Amino acid sequence: MRLLLFVLSILSLSSCSVSHYVKREVKKSPVLSGHHVGIAIYDPARQKTLAAHQADKYFTPASNTKLFSLYAGLSALGDSLPGLQYILRGDSLIFWGTGDPSLLHPDLTRSAVYSFLRGRPEQLYFSPTNFQDERFGPGWAWSDYNDYYQPERSPLPVYGNFARFVSDSARLLYVGPRYWADSLLTDPAVSGIRRDEDRNLFRHSLYALPAGLEQDVPVKMSHQVTADLLAHALNRPVGVIEEPLEEVRFSTVYSIPSDSLYARMMQVSDNMLAEQLMLLYATANGLPLNTEQAIEHVLEHHLADLPDRPVWRDGSGLSRYNLFTPRTQVKLLDKIYNKVPRERLFAILPQGGKTGTLRNMFKGSGEPYVFAKTGSLSNNYSLSGYLVTRKGRTLLFSFMNNNYTRPTSEIRKEVERVLTGLHRRY
Repeated sequence: MRLLLFVLSILSLSSCSVSHYVKREVKKSPVLSGHHVGIAIYDPARQKTLAAHQADKYFTPASNTKLFSLYAGLSALGDSLPGLQYILRGDSLIFWGTGDPSLLHPDLTRSAVYSFLRGRPEQLYFSPTNFQDERFGPGWAWSDYNDYYQPERSPLPVYGNFARFVSDSARLLYVGPRYWADSLLTDPAVSGIRRDEDRNLFRHSLYALPAGLEQDVPVKMSHQVTADLLAHALNRPVGVIEEPLEEVRFSTVYSIPSDSLYARMMQVSDNMLAEQLMLLYATANGLPLNTEQAIEHVLEHHLADLPDRPVWRDGSGLSRYNLFTPRTQVKLLDKIYNKVPRERLFAILPQGGKTGTLRNMFKGSGEPYVFAKTGSLSNNYSLSGYLVTRKGRTLLFSFMNNNYTRPTSEIRKEVERVLTGLHRRY
């Protein structure tokens, strides 16, 4: 009995010390004390909250939203992504997109959909009727249409819905896919590369890129552009047809391993993959390709037990309408932790000092001890994930910062300092 009481007292002291440490470090920091900060620390082994500082307040999560999209994918998709749905009708093959972004994507593994379509003898027809969404999400900055981080949503992305520009040693500009080679225009009034807002004409300065660099520019998508890009890649005609998917007995072609999408999405914080993942969730649940409906379905069927209902508006976190609390983020992390084997989960997430958006943080300690998702918008920085202490305990944390006026680099350094101290002490 005395031994049990001693162990319980040590655990209680540890909980109090974590809480005291977090509150002390926030209070004494001239950086953290000048803006809105929310922190939640949770021990999944003991199912106990160790620290909470404004953990019940809502914050703009930015790309921490991708943790919710990841959980949606894990809840609905198997080992491989559904890449295409199709039917045969006489000498025609009619196919619908599933939201899968992997077809001819230059940064993902080769999709089986390409080989399937290329090898079919039938006439090919693309039907977009299951897509019931907008090209941009609510609250997105429409003026960012030219920026790499904001490709358009679509039912069947091709080449990631962007054109990739590269410059060689002579500073000559090339574009991939070559489909866009005739859409380039040298314009002395333009700095760098800029697409016309309403059409796929890419204006560029004479020396648009330094040698050896590349730039991705989103394409103005349409159903016809999708079919034309695909026809160019397959070297065969692809038509567009308005064929309803409802009540059709279709077959499915699977494309790439799901984890390859998850890892790319999380490690480089790829917005396009996160948006399309929510459409994949819709496909898996028999819904139209609509992000709002997909989010409502996830909240109702998988996340009804969260402590604070999220204000969740898109898949990527580009929307400033998103609002989550730190304790809700931690609850989500706990659900993910219970769903996915630890080794697999830590391979998907950025690893401190090693991979993705955390490769330049939490360095110098040998093995990574932070596995987490960053989230950045102007004046907002969050980090949520898993921290392994020196004693081998795995803690779940969410560290959210909003409405600061300092450089984000200063906020990151303080987040890193506090979490590193937590790692060393506990």
